[in-house]
Amino acid sequence: MELKGSISILGSGGWGTALAIMARKYDHDVTLWSPFKKEINGILRFGENKKLLPGVPVPPGICLTTEIEEAVQAELIIFAVPSFAVSSTAKLIADIIKPNTIIANAGKGLEIGTHRRFSEVLTELLPTARVVALSGPSHAEEVARDIPTTIISASKDVEAAERVQELLMNPNFRIYVNTDVMGVELGGAMKNVIALSAGICDGLGLGDNTKAALMTRGLTEIARLGVNMGARSATFAGLSGMGDLIVTCASPHSRNRRAGILIGQGHSPQEAVHLVGTVEGYHAALAGYELARSVGVDMPITEQCWGVCYNNQSPRDSISVLMERPRCHETENEWVF
Repeated sequence: MELKGSISILGSGGWGTALAIMARKYDHDVTLWSPFKKEINGILRFGENKKLLPGVPVPPGICLTTEIEEAVQAELIIFAVPSFAVSSTAKLIADIIKPNTIIANAGKGLEIGTHRRFSEVLTELLPTARVVALSGPSHAEEVARDIPTTIISASKDVEAAERVQELLMNPNFRIYVNTDVMGVELGGAMKNVIALSAGICDGLGLGDNTKAALMTRGLTEIARLGVNMGARSATFAGLSGMGDLIVTCASPHSRNRRAGILIGQGHSPQEAVHLVGTVEGYHAALAGYELARSVGVDMPITEQCWGVCYNNQSPRDSISVLMERPRCHETENEWVF
């Protein structure tokens, strides 16, 4: 078998494992790295990621390792670690990475404290790398099973974005290139907040009308933030905006939605996160709320989600606050295709 390219994936969670399975199926030389021996040994023992992707075989041709030196030799290195680990993982490879290596971040979030997008973090910490952001409606459970999926490869470095497109694209994984990195990353990060909120609505037993309104107005406020910061409004109507919002708010695979359901049913936000695992919307609610305040952008749904998660606010009170806001017109100058 002639291999098409070398790809390393940092992070053996559900998304990292799914990308490794897919890349290997389509004839790539694949390395999957985790800092945790227990995770790697579990995959080696059972032949699958039993916790996060049960029933999906991990091909034996994938190199599974905890040695970071083995994982930095590839042409393309994909970050598939949780948002809180992006910075520490980048620092781990900073002194051993080859110049001009393409780094593609597949996570969706904002750095806590600084509110920076992860392409900014990676560009600063890995100055010789060519940084790309991957985003779009792409649940690991479906990508691992080769179910048709489309995503975005975004970068100011168009050649790097196109190379990621060339390497990863296959008959069941279609990739579009976009140069609006800010819009793509903000859409991917902030839709998690809306999905967490949508889950809360489900947990409260509210209806389809409520969720449709939440998703629509949620997309509006995400676009308002993005356009204010320099993103293109059309990006939010695409895969990393509307597309990712739909799948994350509606799918049973969505950890954000599942955590929101638990909160709506009466669990504390902290209990919900503990029960579900990684819930990016919980962290993004804080970072997004602080970012919106810092740039003077009104994001009422994000503010209410922050209130529930970090200020002991009742979910039902938050619904009332949103429904009783002052009257206004729907159309906004910033939200024009």
